[in-house]
Order: sequence, then C-alpha cells, then structure tokens
Amino acid sequence: MNWDDLKVFLEVARTEKLSQASKRLGIDASTVSRRLHRLEDQLATQLFDRSAEGHSLTEHGQLLLQTARDMDQRAQAANEILQGKNLENQGKVRLGVTEAFGNDFIAPELVQFCQQYPQIIIDLLPLQRFVKWSHQEVDIAVTIEKPPNTSLVVAKLCDYRLTMYASRDYLARSKEINVVEDIYHHPLIGYVDDLVFSDQLSYLERLLPNSNPCFRSTSVVTQSIAVREGLGLAILPCFLARRHPDLIPVLAQQTSIVRTFWIAVHPEQKKLARVNKVWQHLKNHAAMNASVLM
Repeated sequence: MNWDDLKVFLEVARTEKLSQASKRLGIDASTVSRRLHRLEDQLATQLFDRSAEGHSLTEHGQLLLQTARDMDQRAQAANEILQGKNLENQGKVRLGVTEAFGNDFIAPELVQFCQQYPQIIIDLLPLQRFVKWSHQEVDIAVTIEKPPNTSLVVAKLCDYRLTMYASRDYLARSKEINVVEDIYHHPLIGYVDDLVFSDQLSYLERLLPNSNPCFRSTSVVTQSIAVREGLGLAILPCFLARRHPDLIPVLAQQTSIVRTFWIAVHPEQKKLARVNKVWQHLKNHAAMNASVLM
C-alpha cells in the first residue's frame, strides 16, 4: 500500500471534496482522483460514495480511516521525536473552539502565545457543531459537552456562567422586570431550535418554558448584537457580555446558568510538542482567569 495514496485518502476523507483536497495537498484534482482509484483497486473495495455533493466514506472507508489516521499521527510524532527540539516550537496547530469563547476569551490570549512562539502557526476555527474526530478536523477542540469518544484525552477546561441580559437603553424604556415571569412580556432572542447541535444550548426553554423568541440565530455573537441594539433580552455568556458596558444583567440570581467547557485531543497528537504547548497554555489561561468566566 502506497503511503502517498493513503495521505490522499486522508485528505479527501477530511474535506469530502476533491478540489479542496487537491489544494491542501498541492496537486491537481485529477491526480487525487487517480490515486484514490488506485488505492481502491489495490484493496479491492470501494472507499467512497461519490456524488455531486462530494465524497462520503463507505463502511470500508471508515475502517481504513481509523488505521490511516493512526499511522499519520504516529508518523508525525515519530518525526518530531527523531528531530528533537528542532520541531518543538514549529508547525501548525488547528484549534476548534465555540464562536464566542474563541473570539472573546481565547483569541486575545493567543496573541501573546504567537508572539512567544512565532514558528507555531495557530489555525483558530469556530465550532457550531460536534467535531468529526475521525476526519481530523482539528488537533485540539474546546467543546460544550464532554466528548463521548473514549480514545481521546479529555479534561475539564473551566466552568462559565450565563445570565439574561438587556441593553441599558432597552431597560430604560421598557416595563420593569421584577420576577422571572415578567420576562415573558418582553421580546426574547435565542437559538434556532431545530439547528441547535447540543442540548447544552437549550437553556432559554428550560428557564422560560413555551417562550417564543422574536429573533433567533445560530450565532451567540449575533444574538448579543441584537441585544445591544435594543431588540430584546437574551441569555448570554458573562465573559462575552462583560466586554460591552451597555449590556446589563437581568435578574442575575434567578437567570444564572453554569456550564462547562471541555478540552480534548487525540493521544498521539498530544505527544507533539507544539500541540502540547497549546494545550497547556489554554489550561493555564483558563485557570488564571476563572473569575472572568463566572
């Protein structure tokens, strides 16, 4: 089995598109297609279902993906070990983080990290769904649910608090809110129910059953903008809202919710010095700023 063909297989499995895989590999799409067919011929099995939408793995493709991914990760780890410190502070680390946490808490701190380690390239990706670990989408993920995949290294990163917020101007011109039930008489902003990827985001329904938001978005950043513009009330992460003095907590004691961020990585990836540096940096940053998150 040709290792170059396996690398092509891995890239198509990750991107599900020949065109995207060819760009990442630096070869043309026809070469990618030819190598895939060669690999399938060697294995005497179909690895992808092909359609106008792209390439999706077959059952046999899923089986090969696990083996090929492990080989790729071990090869990266072995290369770094063999070259020692020459690669310790070099290379790319792809970090997947939820949108608001990435924008407001992680990104500002990564500026200092990148200045300290200029040879480590950080790809910061916003996550609005569960990570496809089998596709190697990221090296490290920060998630709102503890990943069920027992093959991962998983740790609690931090707790964070959410509270109902409104803009200062909105509260000045609207009916007074004294109890939770009063919130029903105000316009609400929340998530699109059928597009919520985790029950951890369904906090508005738990706090205010049968409520009907007038404005919905899959982006909590967009929700926060709507609140700041005076459209209504929304439950927002405190670490996001505190960056905007015009956002005022509403019944903070009664509407407060605590959630947890988890950090996860493949064991083989964590052996890479650059990945472990980012992992430890995020853990230290969260621990030192726990009060900001609550």
